[in-house]
Amino acid sequence: MGSVMLINASPRAPKSNSRRYAELFVQAWPGESACFALTKTNHPELCGELEHYSDLLLVFPLYADGIPVTLLNFLKTLEEHPPRHRPTVSVLINCGFLEPGQNDVAVQMVELFCGQNGYPFGSVLKIGGGEAILDTPFRGLVRRKLRKLAGAISAGRHRSLQVTMPLPKRLFLRASTAYWTDMGGRGGVTREQMATMEIEGR
Repeated sequence: MGSVMLINASPRAPKSNSRRYAELFVQAWPGESACFALTKTNHPELCGELEHYSDLLLVFPLYADGIPVTLLNFLKTLEEHPPRHRPTVSVLINCGFLEPGQNDVAVQMVELFCGQNGYPFGSVLKIGGGEAILDTPFRGLVRRKLRKLAGAISAGRHRSLQVTMPLPKRLFLRASTAYWTDMGGRGGVTREQMATMEIEGR
């Protein structure tokens, strides 16, 4: 059993779903662990901390079909300031899409970084419906997969896991559309405005 360092690479780290997933993972982890949230200034500090851990778990959401810029910037710093002992890197990623496979490209980006920089690549958990699943009766499915992820990392096994809500896509789309329309309305944004590029400027 080793020790794992979790890095929450969400741009909304303190209030993110990634934070919730990291906390649930720690509950399932049998050994030593520590969680850190990425900021604009703590990259060198985190690179130094890696010396003390056998495993690194990157926890982040899918952004524009790839990794968020917060994680990209950290990986650039890590490339320039690698620890002497390179930990095994695993991934815990969630996306708002129902299909966990939407996360594949982002996972491949991390795997490419590991291959180019000499880091062993470990296990993966891809979560679909990640914005909502923890607040539904299906949250138990996520907890079970998190336990499997923790077990795989602890045992040094390399597994690719995934989980999502067992819902028809049509029902998921209807529910998610209603959710985001309601959220927009609370912010004074209409559904029609949300469907245009001008929403980026609000």
